[in-house]
Amino acid sequence: MPKMRAVDAIVQILQKEGATEAFGLPGAAINPLYSAMKAHGGIRHTLHRHVEGASHAADGYSRATGKIGLCLGTSGPAGTDMITGLYAAIADSIPMLCITGQAPTSVLHKEDFQAVDIESIAKPVTKYASTILEPGLVPGTFAKAFQIMRSGRPGPALIDLPINVQMAEIDFDIDAYEPLAPSKPQATRGQAEKMVDLLLGGKKPIIIAGGGVINANASDKLVELAEELNIPVSPTLMGWGAIPDDHRLQSGMVGIQTHTKYGNATFLESDVVLGLGNRWANRHTGDLDTYRAGRKFIHVDIEPTQIGRVFSPDLGITSDAGAAIDAILEVVRERKAAGTLPDYSAWADEATTRKSTGHRKTNFENIPIKPQRVYQEMNAAFGQDTTYVSTIGLSQIAGAQMLHVYGPRKWINAGQAGPLGWTGPAALGVVRGKPGEKVVALSGDYDFQFMIEELAVGAQFKLPYVHVVVNNSYLGLIRQSQRAFEMDYHVSLGFDNINSPETNGYGVDHVKVAEGLGCKAVRIEDPSQLAGGFAQANALAEEHQVPVVVEVILEKVTNIAMGAQLDAVNEFEDLALDAADAPTALVPLAASAAVGA
Repeated sequence: MPKMRAVDAIVQILQKEGATEAFGLPGAAINPLYSAMKAHGGIRHTLHRHVEGASHAADGYSRATGKIGLCLGTSGPAGTDMITGLYAAIADSIPMLCITGQAPTSVLHKEDFQAVDIESIAKPVTKYASTILEPGLVPGTFAKAFQIMRSGRPGPALIDLPINVQMAEIDFDIDAYEPLAPSKPQATRGQAEKMVDLLLGGKKPIIIAGGGVINANASDKLVELAEELNIPVSPTLMGWGAIPDDHRLQSGMVGIQTHTKYGNATFLESDVVLGLGNRWANRHTGDLDTYRAGRKFIHVDIEPTQIGRVFSPDLGITSDAGAAIDAILEVVRERKAAGTLPDYSAWADEATTRKSTGHRKTNFENIPIKPQRVYQEMNAAFGQDTTYVSTIGLSQIAGAQMLHVYGPRKWINAGQAGPLGWTGPAALGVVRGKPGEKVVALSGDYDFQFMIEELAVGAQFKLPYVHVVVNNSYLGLIRQSQRAFEMDYHVSLGFDNINSPETNGYGVDHVKVAEGLGCKAVRIEDPSQLAGGFAQANALAEEHQVPVVVEVILEKVTNIAMGAQLDAVNEFEDLALDAADAPTALVPLAASAAVGA
């Protein structure tokens, strides 16, 4: 049996497990692992400016590829800096492995420099967290971590490595190491028959497709199922792209924030709902009495304790989404061949026709620019192959109402946690995972400022993408929520910048900051300049292979449509009156659709 340092064994294990993309910062307590990576050469490393940024980049890479990204850091604050990244990953079921250095085992719990019990801190936001105290446990611990991350509902793990454990020699043969098979529940034939019986008992069934469909790489199967049944499909925010937006059976997103009016309307007409790999999150459901009224629910989720967590479905099945779709498809095709499948053509046509109704106006000419116009121009400027990255705020909510997504893993979004500052570093991870593809990030000014230093990472490592910053110098979503308290308190970010009077009271000069960090930037103040600005950004990213910031100066106050329940969403802006008011809508506004919309 070959003898080697534990860290040399770790690097070989990472390669065999397919985890070959690392994001992090070296430091004294993790330097042995870095020395092993340098010697091995098979793990690509991106040096970040902040460990939290590294964790978001690993997260973004994992979301974009379906593989497991690595986040590396030293002892103490490096580990605590990863916690927000771990929270974002576990909230959205994303496998990601964080590895931290640690003080020697002999001084743990003895007030040693930067020796913190990161295992205990990380446990609430990981599927598995462990400090390895014995060198011989290294191979088994890593095998277990990878298995747990991939089993059931995916999620992140953290492994903490005391420096003496890293340096110790162990007996290890990589040819004798095999990844452990993950455990994923599979729907049975009997369960599939019961799901189909209940689903086909309705006159207006609908499928809600969650992030579990994308995690299972089952988007194509989902489309097959929808087409065999000929029923509408509504993706959740985390499932956006599982069925292309322009598919005739994509009925629009449902929700109280991220939604389309026609998506909500179609859902409210439904009578049986099949939830595949979704969580019934409150931004999707809103008031449960409204959401559930007059409908039966089937819930398929890979995590048994997820079923019944928000409300009890009429039928709950624990299964991987892909396996469940396979089982359902088999039953559906048999019934179709036997001529016992109901004809849902009228219901499907009704949902498709409704996509030409209730459009929100986007074609505003106002100066300062109204945000709706930005998304219109993004739809026009960026093709169907674009991958969007966003996290939280009115920018994300409006984007989800007005942008279009055409495939799985083309909407990369920190959905449940929504940490400010996530978008930039996550986009860098996405670029690493999708080299040569079009990546466009979307941030409000505050999200952008949170981890703005990460732009330098993109410049250093030649990671080109376009970062659209909609700048109203406000904490827009927080300001809008403060309306209920009749206040506008500590949410304005504007000030007179003595070094950049051209910012006109909006404060931070994002163009200068971006350029100072080695990137390119464009500022747009007139809506007629948006198309040209996006074209210029694309060209600059291609030419210089760096992030390009497109700062759009918005009106300071815009309220974006939202409400407490699906049938009571507040509209603060004009609805489209004709097709010209919403020229990039998926289906042009019907001549009769504007009346009473």
